[in-house]
Amino acid sequence: MIPLSSTFALFVNHLLAQEDWAKNKLQKHAGKTACIDVQAVVLRLTISADGMLAETDPVAPADVTIRLKLSDLPLIAQNRERAFSYVKVEGDADFANTISHLSQHLRWEAEEDLSKLFGDVAAVRMVSTAKSLIQTVQQTHQKIQENLAEYFLEENPMLVRPVAVQAFGTEVNKCRDDVERLIKRIEKLERSRQ
Repeated sequence: MIPLSSTFALFVNHLLAQEDWAKNKLQKHAGKTACIDVQAVVLRLTISADGMLAETDPVAPADVTIRLKLSDLPLIAQNRERAFSYVKVEGDADFANTISHLSQHLRWEAEEDLSKLFGDVAAVRMVSTAKSLIQTVQQTHQKIQENLAEYFLEENPMLVRPVAVQAFGTEVNKCRDDVERLIKRIEKLERSRQ
């Protein structure tokens, strides 16, 4: 296991220091410990009296444990509002709900932090470039998916469109009904011949 709890706590505490509402939500859970288990990485953090995070003893019992799969991290990053639908939560439900709320609403103002280091103009350009890069990656990913789907549907048919499957199912049902009607007619003819 990689001990990243202190680094994670520093980053989140930086965000919490800028948002009093978030610290107030966490103060209600002072003294509680959260364990975030992402398969290869386990973060164990305790809420201090001032609503900030502190690294805790790795063997201390957790009030809430949140388990994530590494394979779900891209989905979580893509849609933070649905992040908790990809996790398994054990323990204090109210504490877990607070963590969920913070994960959805606590934002990093990168431009503000970068402006302190590089100045306002450079910070705006850096954030703009990063957003543009992320958008380009997302568009490229979408185009690759569309191209692969088209290839497997049209050029090398390994996939079938849902409409085609539904039409095939309708035809099979119609054929089955026709066969059943034909069997009943044959049975009726046989009875009338006797």
